[in-house]
Amino acid sequence: MAAEAEVGTDASAKKGIPKLFLIIGAAAIVVLLAGGGLFFFMSSANSQAAAEAEAAAHETFIFNLPPMMVNLNSETEAQAFMKLTIALEVADEEMMTRIQPRLPKVIDAFQVYMRELRKSDLEGSAGIYRLKEELLRRVNIAIYPAHVESVLFKEILVQ
Repeated sequence: MAAEAEVGTDASAKKGIPKLFLIIGAAAIVVLLAGGGLFFFMSSANSQAAAEAEAAAHETFIFNLPPMMVNLNSETEAQAFMKLTIALEVADEEMMTRIQPRLPKVIDAFQVYMRELRKSDLEGSAGIYRLKEELLRRVNIAIYPAHVESVLFKEILVQ
């Protein structure tokens, strides 16, 4: 009788292992299905965001500024110059007409800022990015309540 009891516990232990595999397998399938659903949801959201961004890109207008040349601040005897051609990205044509009368104020704000730059301030992509952000801030202050979306560099030359 004792031998039969030992055999019964071994048999029940062997039957429990496949149930454990079934539970783990079912949990893994649920996780995979949830991950796949999340992937498809995120990819459709990304495609919608890309379509909206593309539509917004077509709705913007470009306002070209005249080329500017400034002396950079130099601590040595050698002079440094920067030639810059900028375009402003605006939301609509009405914004372009609002910027036009304030253009001398925008150019003045740019010139005052850029004359204090050193050649080392413009080195690398980080320097150009800081210049872009500062010019955007200054143009939006100069034309307030009008608003510029971004500053676009058409040409940058530093000598």
